[in-house]
Amino acid sequence: MAITAALVKQLRDKTGAGMMDSKRALTETGGDMAAATDWLRTKGLAKAAKKSGRVAAEGLVAVKVKDGRGVAVEVNSETDFVAKNADFREMVGKIADAAIRVNDIEALYSADIGGKPVAEALADRIATIGENLTLRRMASIEGDLIASYVHNVTAPGTGRIGALVAMNGADTDIGEQVAMHIAAANPWALDESDLDPAQVEREKNVQIEIARESGKPEAVIEKMIVGRMNKWKAEVTLLNQPFVVNPDVTVGEAARRCGAEITGFVRLEVGEGIEKTAEDFASEVARTLKDN
Repeated sequence: MAITAALVKQLRDKTGAGMMDSKRALTETGGDMAAATDWLRTKGLAKAAKKSGRVAAEGLVAVKVKDGRGVAVEVNSETDFVAKNADFREMVGKIADAAIRVNDIEALYSADIGGKPVAEALADRIATIGENLTLRRMASIEGDLIASYVHNVTAPGTGRIGALVAMNGADTDIGEQVAMHIAAANPWALDESDLDPAQVEREKNVQIEIARESGKPEAVIEKMIVGRMNKWKAEVTLLNQPFVVNPDVTVGEAARRCGAEITGFVRLEVGEGIEKTAEDFASEVARTLKDN
């Protein structure tokens, strides 16, 4: 029986399982909807789907560097309890190991860890702990030298913030220092050419309105904006930021003095951009007990 998109959607709507899991279930059962539903249940995927509406803003970032390539992955949990659990840390580390072998997050979901796909391993953990887990992001970078830094380390290569930098002609020391800078300073882009034009336009409009509040003539405001935008661009671009190790020089200049060129970077921070409702300790425990 042909596994159509409509059939996959029907199973997904019925069970709440993911698209890839639904397709695999139908493939394994020859398109039998009832059998596919049971297949998902036996794998813990249907149960996992019931947890998927919860906000998972805690978790860990793991980095891995091998043969001129670096990857960073973010795996989220609902609570800090789970994020600190040794089994969770081990799983996140294995996911990072698998990520070094694939090109994108879709392939990572299917990559093998411990004899099963990442998606299935996550579902098994959800079924075991009764808490939503999500593989949220993966980013990779390549270069002559890849250096990494992890902040708030909970296990080797794993923590709250992961940073990677790609450099040509660099040594390990300057690479690690720049990676640490990236974690601390959180640059938005490598240089001005990499900035999102929409972000630049938004910031310019904000600065114009601030300048107009001063009551100065438009001709004066235009000159003010040029200076303010140049200052802002220097603050948010890696190569132009004051180097945390030596604020008297920029990151780009510090690299050049070492005969190196920075070609790219990656920075992932746990829960970045996720809105999480504040919840006290007692409520969190009570909810966990109720769901189990």
